[in-house]
Amino acid sequence: MNATKTAPAASPNVPASRKTPGWLQLLEWNKLLLTVVMTFFGILMIVPFIWMISTSFKTPADVFVYPVKWLPNPWNWEHHIKVWTGDKSFVTYYMNSLKVSIISTVGATFLSAFAAYGFSRVEFKGRNALFLVYLSMMMVPPQVLFVPKFIMFEWAGIYNTHYALILPGMFTIFGVFMMRQFFLSIPYEISESAFIDGAGHFRIFFRLILPLAKPALATLAIIDFSWHWNDYENALVFLIDEGLYTVPLGLQNFILENTIDYNGMMAAATAGIVPMIVVFLIGQRFIIQGISNSAVKG
Repeated sequence: MNATKTAPAASPNVPASRKTPGWLQLLEWNKLLLTVVMTFFGILMIVPFIWMISTSFKTPADVFVYPVKWLPNPWNWEHHIKVWTGDKSFVTYYMNSLKVSIISTVGATFLSAFAAYGFSRVEFKGRNALFLVYLSMMMVPPQVLFVPKFIMFEWAGIYNTHYALILPGMFTIFGVFMMRQFFLSIPYEISESAFIDGAGHFRIFFRLILPLAKPALATLAIIDFSWHWNDYENALVFLIDEGLYTVPLGLQNFILENTIDYNGMMAAATAGIVPMIVVFLIGQRFIIQGISNSAVKG
């Protein structure tokens, strides 16, 4: 009697070994390499900020010591105190910059959204051609407009006032373009159903479109605020009285007759980046919310 031998059955609890495909391993290595490279460049970008903060706490003799002393020894708070309590305190410059930046950002964000709604949702003859003409103005360098703006502001009586910075800052071509592209991504069925219910353009804009555009509005507000906060050229050209100076102009106080107070300048610059960080932290919630919503809808 010939007995046939059969192979033992594989245990159902032991999964079969699976070998990772070569292309998948290569993809994982590429991702790891890309992560390392991006981390390196990210650290490289924050090195100047770390040096700025470190220098603000150093003594003048330690500013250009090589190799660089990243941790001051001892920590010197004199320069930070001088920035806020000296003869030319930065409090006035801070308040001026906050006034110009906040008013300009709020106005630019609203007007950009309002104009973008017209270019994206309101049908009228020549809309696309007008938008292209409007968009082409981005190719005009801002420096070319200094003389016409100077003449216009002198005629209007707003030269050497904050209005010379606020009023032009409330209109941004980039903001209109950015908001228009976002509004085009919103389904037209939302507006059409509102029209059927009897809603007009103003009600649709304020009750439907703006709540959906919070991520784009927050992004535009962050970008626009940073533009106005760091604006040096317009403040230099259109402001004369030192009491109207903004933070970028106030940094000139540390350029002395024969030398530069690097410690004081770094202390003032360190204080100057705080509002931008605060604005970003406030607005990032809406940006992350918009990305999450887009992922869910996708």
